[in-house]
Amino acid sequence: MSGLRLYWLDPNQPDGAFPDPELALEEPNGLLAMGGDLSPQRLLRAYSLGIFPWYNPDESILWWSPDPRTVFPTDGVRVSRRFQRTLARPDYAVSLDHAFCRVIQQCAALRAHREGTWLGPEMRAAYIRLHELGHAHSVEVWREGELIGGLYGVARGRVFFGESMFSTATDASKIALTWLARQLHAWGYRYLDGQVGSPHLYRMGAIDIPRAHFLDAIRQPEPAAPPEWPWHFTIDAPRDPAHLEKNQRTNTSRTN
Repeated sequence: MSGLRLYWLDPNQPDGAFPDPELALEEPNGLLAMGGDLSPQRLLRAYSLGIFPWYNPDESILWWSPDPRTVFPTDGVRVSRRFQRTLARPDYAVSLDHAFCRVIQQCAALRAHREGTWLGPEMRAAYIRLHELGHAHSVEVWREGELIGGLYGVARGRVFFGESMFSTATDASKIALTWLARQLHAWGYRYLDGQVGSPHLYRMGAIDIPRAHFLDAIRQPEPAAPPEWPWHFTIDAPRDPAHLEKNQRTNTSRTN
């Protein structure tokens, strides 16, 4: 780690510029800067450059832009025969932007148990604020009124930056990812970002692309007809009221 050089971001200047992502370190892959804050202005500026925060709550904020970047082409999520049968079963329902706070809290609880507490209160509050501003979104998976899986992330350009997911039932997070990717593709998004590769992501169809190609997708204009906030499914996704949360069932019955 000799010769390690990180760029320092002033926390008192949320509109301050980020360094060029091409200046990120090769080892650890993508580490670019430290410091700053998690204000909406800084976070949106970061995502517009393909940069995301990842750090432990008792440490300085660290900013990353890996090369290559692991992504799902939105029409490229791999569905095995077994998982296709799972998707076709009538025992779940999906929704968008219905329970963002609960999804991020579940993601934090899962990560704290398995990997440590990187998704701390400051991070959760920052993404909840982005959600309130219409930039961060969630997908939820329900079974008999219970939230069993989901994921959340940030939309910029033609990329959805997947941040974290959780599952309390078999395949629930895979269900969330698959239906989100299908909806994103219908809206004209190119990539669902997975940040850094893993065997699990590759098995589902994720690929590695050069950082420069990833940044090109972010710079593209948002889909011609951007969805309204909060998001809702416009494709034929499972919406059986028997599985949705109680207040969703009521809203569904009123619109039928």
